[in-house]
Amino acid sequence: DEEKGPPRLRLPSGGKKTVPSDVRAQIGVVAGGGRTDKPLLKAGRAYHKYAVKRNCWPKIRGVAKNPVEHPHGGGNHQHIGMPSTVAKDRPSGRK
Repeated sequence: DEEKGPPRLRLPSGGKKTVPSDVRAQIGVVAGGGRTDKPLLKAGRAYHKYAVKRNCWPKIRGVAKNPVEHPHGGGNHQHIGMPSTVAKDRPSGRK
């Protein structure tokens, strides 16, 4: 409306904002904000969360695996048994 002047928006903070009438915008907040703040609390919920995404859960440590599955696996205790870091000029292989 030209006779009323530019539109004024009332913001949730209580302030008012004047905007041109020919602009397009969506006003509000994104739905589902803060959803990740709540803890999952149990493994079943984490299972269903990651089951629909990708196969990245559970993360099993290398020392907990068998020696045929990981270089850090095996042994009578869960320890790596070798240096876990290598020099940057080493050839590819156990890097």
